Amino acid sequence: MASPNTTEDLIDCSEFGNGSCPETFRSSGIRGAMYLSMSGVIFITIFGNLAIIFSISFFKQLHSPTNFLILSMAVTDFLLGFTIMPYSMVRSVENCWYFGITFCKVHYSFDLMLSVTSIFHLCSIAVDRFYAICYPLHYSSKITIPVIRLLLAVCWTMPAAFAFGVVFSGVYASGIDGYKILVACSSSCPIVFNKLWGTVLFTVGLFVPGCIMIGIYAKIFVISKKHARVMNNMPNDANTDVRSQLSKKKDRKSAKTLSIVMGVFLICWFPCFFTILIDPFLNFTTPLVLFDALNWFGYFNSTCNPLIYGFFYPWFQKALKHILGGKIFNPHACTTNLFTENQPH
Repeated sequence: MASPNTTEDLIDCSEFGNGSCPETFRSSGIRGAMYLSMSGVIFITIFGNLAIIFSISFFKQLHSPTNFLILSMAVTDFLLGFTIMPYSMVRSVENCWYFGITFCKVHYSFDLMLSVTSIFHLCSIAVDRFYAICYPLHYSSKITIPVIRLLLAVCWTMPAAFAFGVVFSGVYASGIDGYKILVACSSSCPIVFNKLWGTVLFTVGLFVPGCIMIGIYAKIFVISKKHARVMNNMPNDANTDVRSQLSKKKDRKSAKTLSIVMGVFLICWFPCFFTILIDPFLNFTTPLVLFDALNWFGYFNSTCNPLIYGFFYPWFQKALKHILGGKIFNPHACTTNLFTENQPH
């Protein structure tokens, strides 16, 4: 896409206010309430995910393959709250993009990248839980730290290449009548994809990973029930090692918690992704206010994740108490025992 000055030289913006922002249709009271509520969401997103990042990084007992994946996903949510949501807040409240076309592309790219990165992390976590529950005797040899590193590399590099490649090449909006005029003349940073790339984004970024995760967690719960039946039919003097592997309640509880995280992600992001998919087929008639609301509903997923961990993971509750109480400054605090018997890791 051309630079702002070149584009404006070639395009007559007289009908669009020469790049000026439209007059706001919201009262100062409504705008103040929007800023306050969105700032609260941003605050919880940033500091909630920072708490997860610090807890898993600091306490050695939390250094497990699954938790490293959770930590990386918390980094994704933190970055969304810290680098994306504040600018989106200003755009949403003021109904205008003040930060220029180039930064619009950067913002758009990171927004798209972090959304796809989150679902890639959820897929990786689903695979991790699949091996932990369905193949417990082989889990430690299959899900190693090098494997986790490889998964994390894929989770970050593929979405980044996709997002920045699609946005900076401009292919996502190619063929859309009036798109360049809209961007150059209306001080807007619109969320819009053409038919091809809207379909690609929905399929690759949500539908296929979502189906894979649902299939994996369905398999996990079937295998969990099978293990429970086997345990009930095993004699008490059966091999202790096998019994302990099959009866890992903490793994099943962890899988249930993470399936809730997956479900919340799909509920939060599906409406936005689906609207991006169908909007070009409806000749881009989706109201901007609706698009904006659905986008924030997707952002809200990053706010929900630390709340889910705090509610379902006792170790996170205990770690948070140590952090807020200043106990982390005690000698050997990093080796604190955060688990009790039968507590999910």
